[in-house]
Amino acid sequence: MTSSKLNGFLNENLEELRGLGLYNDIDPVQGANGPIITINDKKLINLSSNNYLGLATDDRLKEVAIDAVQSHGVGAGAVRTINGTLDLHLQLEDKIAKFKGTEAAISYQSGFNCNMAAISAVMDKNDAILSDELNHASIIDGCRLSRAKIIRFNHSDMEDLRAKAKEAVESGQYNKVMVITDGVFSMDGDVARLPEIVKIAEEFDLITYVDDAHGSGVLGKGAGTVKHFGLQDKVDMQMGTLSKAIGVIGGYVAGKQNLIDWLKVRSRPFLFSTAVSPADAAASAKAIDILTESTDLQNRMWENSDYLKQGLKSLGYDIGKSETPITPCIIGDEKLTQQFSKRLYEEGVYAKSIVFPTVPKGTGRVRNMPTAAHTKEMLDDAIKIYEKVGKELGLI
Repeated sequence: MTSSKLNGFLNENLEELRGLGLYNDIDPVQGANGPIITINDKKLINLSSNNYLGLATDDRLKEVAIDAVQSHGVGAGAVRTINGTLDLHLQLEDKIAKFKGTEAAISYQSGFNCNMAAISAVMDKNDAILSDELNHASIIDGCRLSRAKIIRFNHSDMEDLRAKAKEAVESGQYNKVMVITDGVFSMDGDVARLPEIVKIAEEFDLITYVDDAHGSGVLGKGAGTVKHFGLQDKVDMQMGTLSKAIGVIGGYVAGKQNLIDWLKVRSRPFLFSTAVSPADAAASAKAIDILTESTDLQNRMWENSDYLKQGLKSLGYDIGKSETPITPCIIGDEKLTQQFSKRLYEEGVYAKSIVFPTVPKGTGRVRNMPTAAHTKEMLDDAIKIYEKVGKELGLI
Protein backbone atom coordinates (compact mmCIF):
# COMPACT_ATOMS: atom_id res chain seq x y z
CA MET A 1 0.00 0.00 0.00
CA THR A 2 1.38 3.37 -1.02
CA SER A 3 1.04 6.56 0.99
CA SER A 4 -2.26 8.39 0.49
CA LYS A 5 -0.58 11.56 1.75
CA LEU A 6 2.06 11.37 -0.96
CA ASN A 7 -0.46 10.61 -3.71
CA GLY A 8 -2.68 13.46 -2.60
CA PHE A 9 0.24 15.89 -2.51
CA LEU A 10 1.50 14.86 -5.95
CA ASN A 11 -1.86 14.81 -7.73
CA GLU A 12 -3.00 18.14 -6.29
CA ASN A 13 0.21 19.97 -7.15
CA LEU A 14 0.64 18.45 -10.61
CA GLU A 15 -2.92 19.48 -11.47
CA GLU A 16 -2.22 23.01 -10.25
CA LEU A 17 0.93 23.29 -12.38
CA ARG A 18 -0.93 22.08 -15.47
CA GLY A 19 -3.72 24.57 -14.86
CA LEU A 20 -1.27 27.47 -14.58
CA GLY A 21 0.63 26.49 -17.71
CA LEU A 22 3.73 25.70 -15.65
CA TYR A 23 3.98 21.95 -16.21
CA ASN A 24 6.92 20.98 -18.39
CA ASP A 25 6.46 18.10 -20.82
CA ILE A 26 9.72 16.37 -21.77
CA ASP A 27 10.23 15.57 -25.45
CA PRO A 28 12.67 12.68 -26.06
CA VAL A 29 14.99 13.24 -29.03
CA GLN A 30 15.38 10.34 -31.44
CA GLY A 31 19.06 10.29 -32.36
CA ALA A 32 21.71 12.97 -31.99
CA ASN A 33 21.09 16.46 -30.60
CA GLY A 34 22.29 18.39 -33.64
CA PRO A 35 20.96 21.42 -35.58
CA ILE A 36 18.12 19.24 -36.91
CA ILE A 37 16.51 16.83 -34.46
CA THR A 38 13.75 14.24 -34.64
CA ILE A 39 10.98 14.13 -32.03
CA ASN A 40 7.98 11.82 -32.45
CA ASP A 41 9.27 11.04 -35.97
CA LYS A 42 9.05 14.76 -36.87
CA LYS A 43 12.16 16.60 -38.11
CA LEU A 44 12.64 20.00 -36.48
CA ILE A 45 15.07 22.91 -36.63
CA ASN A 46 16.64 22.72 -33.18
CA LEU A 47 16.96 26.06 -31.37
CA SER A 48 16.92 24.72 -27.81
CA SER A 49 20.28 23.00 -27.47
CA ASN A 50 23.25 24.28 -25.46
CA ASN A 51 25.52 22.61 -28.03
CA TYR A 52 26.87 26.04 -29.06
CA LEU A 53 29.76 24.85 -31.20
CA GLY A 54 28.26 21.64 -32.56
CA LEU A 55 30.90 19.60 -30.73
CA ALA A 56 28.41 17.12 -29.24
CA THR A 57 28.23 15.45 -32.66
CA ASP A 58 31.78 16.23 -33.87
CA ASP A 59 33.54 13.22 -35.44
CA ARG A 60 36.86 14.17 -33.81
CA LEU A 61 35.35 13.86 -30.34
CA LYS A 62 33.59 10.62 -31.23
CA GLU A 63 36.88 9.10 -32.34
CA VAL A 64 38.79 9.84 -29.13
CA ALA A 65 35.80 8.76 -27.02
CA ILE A 66 35.74 5.38 -28.76
CA ASP A 67 39.51 5.01 -28.31
CA ALA A 68 39.16 5.80 -24.60
CA VAL A 69 36.51 3.12 -24.16
CA GLN A 70 38.82 0.60 -25.80
CA SER A 71 41.83 1.56 -23.67
CA HIS A 72 40.20 2.50 -20.33
CA GLY A 73 36.73 0.90 -20.31
CA VAL A 74 33.30 2.49 -19.97
CA GLY A 75 33.55 3.68 -16.36
CA ALA A 76 36.12 5.12 -13.97
CA GLY A 77 35.35 2.35 -11.47
CA ALA A 78 35.63 4.38 -8.26
CA VAL A 79 35.52 7.80 -6.68
CA ARG A 80 38.49 10.03 -7.46
CA THR A 81 40.06 9.71 -3.99
CA ILE A 82 40.23 5.91 -3.97
CA ASN A 83 41.39 4.75 -7.40
CA GLY A 84 38.97 6.42 -9.80
CA THR A 85 41.45 9.09 -10.88
CA LEU A 86 42.62 8.02 -14.31
CA ASP A 87 45.44 9.56 -16.30
CA LEU A 88 42.73 10.92 -18.61
CA HIS A 89 41.27 12.98 -15.75
CA LEU A 90 44.64 14.53 -14.97
CA GLN A 91 45.24 15.32 -18.64
CA LEU A 92 41.82 16.98 -18.84
CA GLU A 93 42.43 19.08 -15.71
CA ASP A 94 45.82 20.20 -16.98
CA LYS A 95 44.25 21.33 -20.27
CA ILE A 96 41.43 23.15 -18.44
CA ALA A 97 43.90 25.08 -16.26
CA LYS A 98 45.98 26.16 -19.26
CA PHE A 99 42.82 27.08 -21.19
CA LYS A 100 41.42 29.16 -18.33
CA GLY A 101 44.76 30.75 -17.45
CA THR A 102 44.93 29.42 -13.88
CA GLU A 103 47.41 27.44 -11.80
CA ALA A 104 45.21 24.36 -11.55
CA ALA A 105 41.74 22.89 -12.09
CA ILE A 106 39.51 20.14 -10.71
CA SER A 107 36.84 18.30 -12.70
CA TYR A 108 33.45 17.12 -11.49
CA GLN A 109 30.56 15.05 -12.80
CA SER A 110 28.43 18.05 -13.80
CA GLY A 111 28.27 21.82 -13.65
CA PHE A 112 25.51 21.61 -11.04
CA ASN A 113 27.80 19.42 -8.92
CA CYS A 114 30.55 22.05 -9.17
CA ASN A 115 28.45 24.71 -7.50
CA MET A 116 27.16 22.31 -4.86
CA ALA A 117 30.74 21.18 -4.20
CA ALA A 118 32.89 24.28 -4.37
CA ILE A 119 30.73 26.86 -2.61
CA SER A 120 30.01 24.64 0.38
CA ALA A 121 33.66 23.57 0.64
CA VAL A 122 34.85 27.16 1.01
CA MET A 123 31.96 28.95 2.76
CA ASP A 124 30.19 28.05 6.01
CA LYS A 125 27.68 29.34 8.58
CA ASN A 126 30.10 32.02 9.75
CA ASP A 127 30.35 33.58 6.29
CA ALA A 128 28.20 35.62 3.88
CA ILE A 129 27.62 35.34 0.15
CA LEU A 130 26.60 38.26 -2.08
CA SER A 131 24.64 36.65 -4.91
CA ASP A 132 23.16 38.24 -8.05
CA GLU A 133 19.38 37.83 -7.92
CA LEU A 134 19.35 36.13 -11.37
CA ASN A 135 22.04 33.57 -10.60
CA HIS A 136 21.47 29.98 -11.75
CA ALA A 137 19.60 27.51 -9.55
CA SER A 138 22.79 25.53 -8.92
CA ILE A 139 24.43 28.62 -7.41
CA ILE A 140 21.40 29.18 -5.20
CA ASP A 141 21.46 25.57 -4.02
CA GLY A 142 25.23 25.65 -3.47
CA CYS A 143 24.86 28.78 -1.35
CA ARG A 144 22.07 27.21 0.70
CA LEU A 145 24.13 24.07 1.26
CA SER A 146 27.02 26.14 2.63
CA ARG A 147 24.73 27.56 5.38
CA ALA A 148 26.33 30.97 4.82
CA LYS A 149 24.19 34.10 5.06
CA ILE A 150 22.88 34.75 1.53
CA ILE A 151 22.60 38.42 0.60
CA ARG A 152 21.02 38.96 -2.80
CA PHE A 153 21.89 42.06 -4.78
CA ASN A 154 19.89 43.52 -7.66
CA HIS A 155 20.81 42.08 -11.03
CA SER A 156 24.07 43.61 -12.30
CA ASP A 157 23.46 46.63 -10.05
CA MET A 158 26.92 47.68 -8.95
CA GLU A 159 25.71 50.37 -6.58
CA ASP A 160 23.58 47.83 -4.75
CA LEU A 161 26.44 45.32 -4.68
CA ARG A 162 28.87 47.88 -3.29
CA ALA A 163 26.43 49.03 -0.58
CA LYS A 164 25.70 45.46 0.51
CA ALA A 165 29.37 44.47 0.42
CA LYS A 166 30.26 47.47 2.59
CA GLU A 167 27.49 46.66 5.07
CA ALA A 168 28.43 42.97 5.27
CA VAL A 169 32.14 43.56 5.74
CA GLU A 170 31.85 46.48 8.13
CA SER A 171 29.30 44.67 10.30
CA GLY A 172 32.08 42.38 11.51
CA GLN A 173 29.62 39.46 11.62
CA TYR A 174 31.30 37.28 9.01
CA ASN A 175 34.68 35.57 8.73
CA LYS A 176 34.63 35.63 4.92
CA VAL A 177 32.43 37.31 2.31
CA MET A 178 32.08 35.99 -1.24
CA VAL A 179 30.55 37.64 -4.31
CA ILE A 180 29.17 35.14 -6.79
CA THR A 181 27.76 35.68 -10.26
CA ASP A 182 27.02 33.97 -13.52
CA GLY A 183 29.44 35.07 -16.24
CA VAL A 184 26.67 34.87 -18.84
CA PHE A 185 23.09 34.79 -17.55
CA SER A 186 21.39 31.78 -19.06
CA MET A 187 17.88 33.14 -19.52
CA ASP A 188 18.65 36.62 -20.89
CA GLY A 189 22.10 36.20 -22.42
CA ASP A 190 23.58 39.30 -20.80
CA VAL A 191 27.15 39.38 -19.49
CA ALA A 192 28.15 40.08 -15.87
CA ARG A 193 29.93 43.37 -15.19
CA LEU A 194 33.06 41.58 -14.05
CA PRO A 195 35.54 44.48 -14.13
CA GLU A 196 33.32 46.44 -11.72
CA ILE A 197 32.63 43.37 -9.57
CA VAL A 198 36.36 42.71 -9.26
CA LYS A 199 37.00 46.34 -8.34
CA ILE A 200 34.43 46.15 -5.52
CA ALA A 201 35.85 42.79 -4.42
CA GLU A 202 39.35 44.27 -4.18
CA GLU A 203 38.05 47.20 -2.15
CA PHE A 204 36.37 44.96 0.44
CA ASP A 205 38.57 41.82 0.16
CA LEU A 206 35.73 39.65 -1.16
CA ILE A 207 36.22 36.16 -2.54
CA THR A 208 35.24 36.21 -6.23
CA TYR A 209 33.37 33.30 -7.82
CA VAL A 210 32.23 33.26 -11.46
CA ASP A 211 29.94 30.57 -12.90
CA ASP A 212 30.95 30.59 -16.56
CA ALA A 213 28.77 27.72 -17.76
CA HIS A 214 27.41 29.74 -20.70
CA GLY A 215 30.56 31.80 -21.23
CA SER A 216 33.13 29.03 -21.67
CA GLY A 217 33.58 28.24 -25.33
CA VAL A 218 31.64 31.39 -26.25
CA LEU A 219 33.51 34.47 -24.98
CA GLY A 220 37.23 35.20 -24.61
CA LYS A 221 38.14 33.24 -27.77
CA GLY A 222 36.48 30.29 -26.09
CA ALA A 223 38.24 30.61 -22.74
CA GLY A 224 35.25 32.34 -21.15
CA THR A 225 33.99 35.54 -19.59
CA VAL A 226 36.83 35.96 -17.12
CA LYS A 227 39.48 35.77 -19.85
CA HIS A 228 37.29 37.96 -22.09
CA PHE A 229 37.89 40.73 -19.56
CA GLY A 230 41.49 39.68 -18.84
CA LEU A 231 40.71 39.00 -15.19
CA GLN A 232 42.02 35.44 -14.79
CA ASP A 233 44.57 36.63 -12.21
CA LYS A 234 41.93 38.48 -10.19
CA VAL A 235 39.04 35.99 -9.97
CA ASP A 236 39.49 33.43 -7.21
CA MET A 237 37.17 30.71 -8.51
CA GLN A 238 36.15 30.05 -12.12
CA MET A 239 33.51 27.39 -12.57
CA GLY A 240 32.36 26.00 -15.91
CA THR A 241 30.70 23.06 -17.59
CA LEU A 242 31.90 20.54 -20.13
CA SER A 243 28.35 19.94 -21.34
CA LYS A 244 27.50 23.10 -23.27
CA ALA A 245 30.00 24.58 -25.73
CA ILE A 246 32.45 21.76 -24.94
CA GLY A 247 29.75 19.32 -26.02
CA VAL A 248 30.27 16.45 -23.56
CA ILE A 249 29.40 16.18 -19.83
CA GLY A 250 30.96 17.32 -16.58
CA GLY A 251 32.15 20.49 -14.92
CA TYR A 252 35.22 22.06 -13.41
CA VAL A 253 36.56 24.70 -11.04
CA ALA A 254 39.77 26.52 -11.95
CA GLY A 255 41.91 28.69 -9.69
CA LYS A 256 45.02 28.73 -7.50
CA GLN A 257 46.74 25.43 -6.67
CA ASN A 258 45.88 25.69 -2.95
CA LEU A 259 42.18 26.14 -3.81
CA ILE A 260 42.18 23.01 -5.96
CA ASP A 261 44.10 21.07 -3.28
CA TRP A 262 41.41 22.09 -0.75
CA LEU A 263 38.54 21.09 -3.03
CA LYS A 264 40.10 17.66 -3.53
CA VAL A 265 39.91 16.98 0.20
CA ARG A 266 36.74 18.86 1.14
CA SER A 267 34.25 18.97 -1.78
CA ARG A 268 31.76 16.19 -1.28
CA PRO A 269 30.82 15.31 -4.91
CA PHE A 270 34.54 14.80 -5.60
CA LEU A 271 34.91 12.62 -2.51
CA PHE A 272 31.73 10.56 -2.75
CA SER A 273 30.68 10.25 -6.41
CA THR A 274 32.32 8.19 -9.15
CA ALA A 275 34.33 10.21 -11.66
CA VAL A 276 33.19 10.94 -15.22
CA SER A 277 33.75 8.15 -17.71
CA PRO A 278 37.02 7.76 -19.64
CA ALA A 279 35.20 8.57 -22.89
CA ASP A 280 33.83 11.83 -21.45
CA ALA A 281 37.23 12.90 -20.12
CA ALA A 282 38.99 12.17 -23.41
CA ALA A 283 36.31 13.87 -25.53
CA SER A 284 36.31 16.97 -23.31
CA ALA A 285 40.09 17.23 -23.57
CA LYS A 286 39.86 16.95 -27.36
CA ALA A 287 37.24 19.71 -27.47
CA ILE A 288 39.56 22.01 -25.53
CA ASP A 289 42.37 21.19 -27.97
CA ILE A 290 40.09 22.19 -30.87
CA LEU A 291 39.15 25.49 -29.21
CA THR A 292 42.78 26.23 -28.38
CA GLU A 293 43.93 25.66 -31.95
CA SER A 294 41.27 27.64 -33.83
CA THR A 295 38.40 30.12 -33.42
CA ASP A 296 36.58 28.90 -36.54
CA LEU A 297 33.70 27.37 -34.60
CA GLN A 298 33.26 30.43 -32.40
CA ASN A 299 33.29 32.71 -35.44
CA ARG A 300 30.58 30.65 -37.14
CA MET A 301 28.49 30.59 -33.95
CA TRP A 302 28.67 34.38 -33.60
CA GLU A 303 27.75 34.91 -37.27
CA ASN A 304 24.68 32.69 -36.85
CA SER A 305 23.80 34.38 -33.57
CA ASP A 306 23.90 37.87 -35.10
CA TYR A 307 21.92 36.68 -38.11
CA LEU A 308 19.10 35.14 -36.05
CA LYS A 309 18.98 38.09 -33.64
CA GLN A 310 18.60 40.55 -36.51
CA GLY A 311 15.91 38.42 -38.14
CA LEU A 312 13.80 38.11 -34.98
CA LYS A 313 14.27 41.75 -34.02
CA SER A 314 13.24 42.96 -37.47
CA LEU A 315 10.01 40.98 -37.09
CA GLY A 316 9.26 42.93 -33.91
CA TYR A 317 10.07 40.36 -31.24
CA ASP A 318 11.38 41.46 -27.84
CA ILE A 319 14.77 39.73 -27.61
CA GLY A 320 15.81 41.52 -24.44
CA LYS A 321 19.37 42.71 -23.92
CA SER A 322 21.27 39.59 -24.91
CA GLU A 323 24.99 40.03 -25.63
CA THR A 324 25.58 36.35 -26.44
CA PRO A 325 24.06 33.65 -28.66
CA ILE A 326 21.31 33.11 -26.06
CA THR A 327 18.37 34.84 -27.78
CA PRO A 328 15.08 34.97 -25.87
CA CYS A 329 11.77 35.88 -27.44
CA ILE A 330 10.02 37.29 -24.39
CA ILE A 331 6.26 36.67 -24.51
CA GLY A 332 5.20 37.28 -20.89
CA ASP A 333 2.09 35.23 -20.15
CA GLU A 334 2.93 31.61 -19.32
CA LYS A 335 0.05 29.95 -21.17
CA LEU A 336 0.62 32.08 -24.27
CA THR A 337 4.32 31.24 -24.13
CA GLN A 338 3.55 27.53 -24.10
CA GLN A 339 1.04 27.95 -26.92
CA PHE A 340 3.65 29.85 -28.93
CA SER A 341 6.23 27.09 -28.41
CA LYS A 342 3.68 24.45 -29.41
CA ARG A 343 2.80 26.25 -32.66
CA LEU A 344 6.49 26.65 -33.51
CA TYR A 345 6.87 22.92 -33.00
CA GLU A 346 3.92 22.18 -35.26
CA GLU A 347 5.46 24.34 -37.99
CA GLY A 348 8.94 22.77 -37.70
CA VAL A 349 10.96 24.69 -35.05
CA TYR A 350 11.89 23.28 -31.67
CA ALA A 351 12.19 26.25 -29.27
CA LYS A 352 11.21 25.19 -25.77
CA SER A 353 9.08 27.45 -23.60
CA ILE A 354 10.77 28.72 -20.45
CA VAL A 355 8.39 29.74 -17.65
CA PHE A 356 8.29 30.13 -13.86
CA PRO A 357 10.13 28.97 -11.74
CA THR A 358 13.02 29.04 -14.23
CA VAL A 359 12.23 32.70 -14.92
CA PRO A 360 10.12 35.16 -12.88
CA LYS A 361 6.33 34.99 -13.33
CA GLY A 362 5.09 37.09 -16.23
CA THR A 363 8.36 36.84 -18.16
CA GLY A 364 7.76 33.60 -20.06
CA ARG A 365 9.83 33.21 -23.18
CA VAL A 366 11.15 30.79 -25.74
CA ARG A 367 14.93 30.74 -25.69
CA ASN A 368 16.76 30.34 -28.97
CA MET A 369 20.28 28.94 -29.09
CA PRO A 370 21.85 29.32 -32.55
CA THR A 371 24.97 27.19 -32.93
CA ALA A 372 27.97 26.84 -35.20
CA ALA A 373 26.27 23.82 -36.76
CA HIS A 374 23.25 25.71 -38.13
CA THR A 375 23.22 26.77 -41.77
CA LYS A 376 21.82 30.09 -43.01
CA GLU A 377 19.08 28.12 -44.77
CA MET A 378 17.99 26.57 -41.47
CA LEU A 379 17.90 29.97 -39.81
CA ASP A 380 15.98 31.51 -42.72
CA ASP A 381 13.38 28.75 -42.44
CA ALA A 382 13.14 29.31 -38.68
CA ILE A 383 12.66 33.08 -39.11
CA LYS A 384 9.84 32.47 -41.62
CA ILE A 385 8.11 30.19 -39.14
CA TYR A 386 8.52 32.79 -36.37
CA GLU A 387 6.89 35.34 -38.65
CA LYS A 388 3.93 33.07 -39.46
CA VAL A 389 3.27 31.97 -35.87
CA GLY A 390 3.89 35.43 -34.40
CA LYS A 391 1.32 37.02 -36.69
CA GLU A 392 -1.17 34.23 -36.10
CA LEU A 393 -0.99 34.73 -32.30
CA GLY A 394 -0.88 38.53 -32.49
CA LEU A 395 2.61 38.74 -31.03
CA ILE A 396 4.11 40.84 -33.84
